[in-house]
Amino acid sequence: MEIRKIESYKNSYLKESKTKPKAYSEKIENQVINIYPSLEKQQVIGFGGAITEASSYCYSLLSDDKKQQFIKDHFDNNYSICRLCIGSSDFSIKSYSYSNKKDLSDFSISHDMINIIPFIKDCLKLNPQLKFLASPWSPPSFMKTNKLLALGGHLSPNYYQTYAEYLAKYILAYQEQGISIDYITVQNETNAIQIWESCLYTPEQEEEFIVNYLSPIFEKNNITTKILIHDHNKEKLFNKARKELSHEKARNLIAGLAFHWYSGDHYENIELVRKYYPEKLLFHTEGCFGYMKEECNYHYAQDIIDDFNAGTNAYIDWNILLDSKGGPNHVKNYCMAPIMLNKENTDYIKSLNYYFIQHFSRFIKPNAKVIEHSKYSRNLSVLSCKNPNGEIVVIILNDHNSLIPFHFCMNEIAFKDTIKPYSIITYILN
Repeated sequence: MEIRKIESYKNSYLKESKTKPKAYSEKIENQVINIYPSLEKQQVIGFGGAITEASSYCYSLLSDDKKQQFIKDHFDNNYSICRLCIGSSDFSIKSYSYSNKKDLSDFSISHDMINIIPFIKDCLKLNPQLKFLASPWSPPSFMKTNKLLALGGHLSPNYYQTYAEYLAKYILAYQEQGISIDYITVQNETNAIQIWESCLYTPEQEEEFIVNYLSPIFEKNNITTKILIHDHNKEKLFNKARKELSHEKARNLIAGLAFHWYSGDHYENIELVRKYYPEKLLFHTEGCFGYMKEECNYHYAQDIIDDFNAGTNAYIDWNILLDSKGGPNHVKNYCMAPIMLNKENTDYIKSLNYYFIQHFSRFIKPNAKVIEHSKYSRNLSVLSCKNPNGEIVVIILNDHNSLIPFHFCMNEIAFKDTIKPYSIITYILN
């Protein structure tokens, strides 16, 4: 047996070699990483990024050849789930909604037809199995208590029914374009008041909207899109689950919870939701860093490892592509993306973040299972998975400034290796 080894560190990306294991010896006691293929945990739905209007606009600036290469870099045996914005977000060219009339008679996704939908269709050409999660940043302003897309406010109770119909119209309109919305969150960041598009929901409001309005309108229109709640930071994840899933009807209608990373780790909250609500999906749906020169690859890799070890099913990054300034963004809330355009908008540049994410997204396949492991040192981070074809994928991260040795042990095989400082390794065992 030969084991594939893929390694990345500064100035060296996805370097592949092969390792030959030896028969496992009971004498191996120290510096051990154990992998347990028979001990399966949750299913992996996939990895991906957000196709925002900013990303779509940047993509539109590329030549046809560069577009094809970009799609290949992200969707050829790689990303399998993407997040979409329902209407505008801060990463839009301007603020907009699909309707401004109370009867929704003017509903139209024509704005999305300019750049967003053509981009999505190009992605689907290479990966027709691509899944989509859609999130609104705000209902139309006329439906809100503050009459603004921005600065929070609430969905007015008088418009619960209308807004449920609005979201259904979005799903059906995209469906007519050949784009299936597999998952939806009720609101991006339910507890955030922002200077860009935002809206507040208490747990009681979100539950009422789902149970009495959104789910019935989905059923009426034969929409099978799964509904996720929260879509905000992890510090309140378990409390939100306890409040909204305490009623049997809500628990039956809510498929899972979505979360972001901005308020800290809180991996214990993911573990608690997985423990007490084991049937629910758990999606990381957003995480990024503000615009800066430094790489944040170690944080990405650490977060992915800890999220999946805690019980996560899918990991979706924020913008899939941005310009050299970290935009466009209509409120100048710029940030980094794993791939960014050059200053001339003629080509794109892959950051080390891109390659570190690839260590997961390229090798852990949709419908894989997370499997158990043990490790001898807290200075190593480990994620192990079993792909549907039976191959074992093990990712090891060293975000410390020292070389770390280890013995890799699985069933009857073992081998000795080291991991460089500030590096990541993916092993694939057939």
